[in-house]
Amino acid sequence: MGAHGDEHTPDLYPPDDAAAAEARAALVRGIAAAGALADPAWRAAFEAVPRHVFVPYYFVSRPGGWDRLWYGDPDPARRRRWLRGAYGDAPLATRIRDGELVSSSSQPSLMARMLAELEVRDGDRVLEIGAGTGYNAALLAHRLGDERVTSVDLDPEITESARGHLATAGYRPTVVTGDGARGVPGRAPYDAIIATCTLTSVPAAWPAQCRPGARILVPLAGGLLSLRVAGSVLGPARGSDPGLGQDSGQQPRAPEEARGRWAEGRFLPTAAYFVPLRGLPGARHPGHRPPGAPPARAGGDELLQFLLTLTAGILDPREALSLWEQEARPGRERFGVTVAADDRQWAWLDDPAGPYVWPLGSERG
Repeated sequence: MGAHGDEHTPDLYPPDDAAAAEARAALVRGIAAAGALADPAWRAAFEAVPRHVFVPYYFVSRPGGWDRLWYGDPDPARRRRWLRGAYGDAPLATRIRDGELVSSSSQPSLMARMLAELEVRDGDRVLEIGAGTGYNAALLAHRLGDERVTSVDLDPEITESARGHLATAGYRPTVVTGDGARGVPGRAPYDAIIATCTLTSVPAAWPAQCRPGARILVPLAGGLLSLRVAGSVLGPARGSDPGLGQDSGQQPRAPEEARGRWAEGRFLPTAAYFVPLRGLPGARHPGHRPPGAPPARAGGDELLQFLLTLTAGILDPREALSLWEQEARPGRERFGVTVAADDRQWAWLDDPAGPYVWPLGSERG
């Protein structure tokens, strides 16, 4: 669907010229005007990191397939179109396989909101699940420093490409090729974990690799779940580096104290649709809807679809509709998830110990 070689050779990357700088400044102004860049440190990161370097090409849908736009197109109009898209506040399809989207660059304003929600501080260590183009890792590295950012992806083509983009932009965080559902224990403990791919449950390895008080931000069921981690932890002191290589297959076991970790939190009001995490059992396309259909009076309400996805396999769609109407059509922020230390996890409405609770992950069915 397009050459891969042009994304690995530094002298073939698009230059960060005046046109790109002007487009980037306009994007930042737009995101800030929407209230998503209140933190000056994150605004500085978006102003500094050249998104177009991370998307030297991308795909736009057209009837019957995809159209590839790239910075080196001989047609000046298509090059201008490529640059406008690179700095548009929209997600970009960056990798297509057998006609299916497998990797993308997320909408910048959503990325800004997610990064702000992490509430990172100087010295924090962050694990990103899903390397994508490397753009999000670059923003994190600009804010925290290369040595405090780890990104993991299952696909070696994606991690190789992300490293190339990052190096060209001047950033060198640790990029690991591996199963994101297992985390990266050799770089733990983390103060925050951010996933840029959708899940159906929270992998047990993630809270176990976090410090108490850490934030985990997970796209789930078409929403953004924000968890806080509780429990004790043993591990390297903040700022230390275990020295795990960038492609190490080493998977050291978590310390005994880490196995008592649990996490709990609520969904944010924001809708969020991402490519699913590969390697996780039960992963579904973000557009997935549970089988069966609610009565016609439900219409196409997006919040009801969130509830249908969150309760898929547990509640019949008609039962979900009844609950939704009985509870005055609750928004995402009334729902939450608890991840217990023994790997059980459940979603809930209003109260984790209340009457509306249903299992997630391996407990489903």
